[in-house]
Amino acid sequence: MKLSAKAHGILDYVVVIFLLASPTIFGLPATTAIFTYILGLIHLLLTVATDFPVGIVRIIPFKIHGYIELIVSFTLIAIAFWLAKYDGAIARNYYLAFGSVVFLTWLITDYKEN
Repeated sequence: MKLSAKAHGILDYVVVIFLLASPTIFGLPATTAIFTYILGLIHLLLTVATDFPVGIVRIIPFKIHGYIELIVSFTLIAIAFWLAKYDGAIARNYYLAFGSVVFLTWLITDYKEN
């Protein structure tokens, strides 16, 4: 069973809230907190602009949304090690986990369904 476009979109909005709350919840250091806030806003823009049931502007095809998330998942895992240089293990662990969850979400989503 694959995650539907609507369920994925709802999850995307939950992820935005999670990203914007994470610096406070996890006590993320400054560099990682700023990066996380920016990532949350970018993810909000992507979600709002995606052509799926919960999108608002609907200019980005859902399949392209999927390709973006796949690239982002690997990028976040790589960034984990870069952020660790500035903010230590908490930054590394947060982004290793988050990047892995983004990848798993990509794996279980049906990007052909809309």
